[in-house]
Amino acid sequence: MSSPPPAVATWRDQIERLSPHASPCRYMPPARWAAVRKAAIDFCDRFGADALALGWTDRQLFGVHPRHGTLRVDYCGAVISGSDKALGEEANRVVFERTSSYRDRQGQEWGPPIWEFAAKVARSA
Repeated sequence: MSSPPPAVATWRDQIERLSPHASPCRYMPPARWAAVRKAAIDFCDRFGADALALGWTDRQLFGVHPRHGTLRVDYCGAVISGSDKALGEEANRVVFERTSSYRDRQGQEWGPPIWEFAAKVARSA
């Protein structure tokens, strides 16, 4: 198995550093966060290199609203907006079993990656 590109290794490492037991977003229950975290790590392992090659960014995949976290889904990245494992990625969408998340939605704004949000919340606590 080859090593992932540095950006993908960073994404995975940052997500893995977040506790699976304590949600970084106050409106996301810990059990849901644990599923999102697990799915995000799985995404990095299986699809991260291809997503990076297609031009996906950390904000488009793992972003959250800078003040409200996952409460504002219009800022959430494709992987953070659901808790299911991804089935694949394409140029403009991540495919899940029951839905897809697109990066070219009209009016979409991208928040910081969830690990930056978590660090900001921790500093202000």
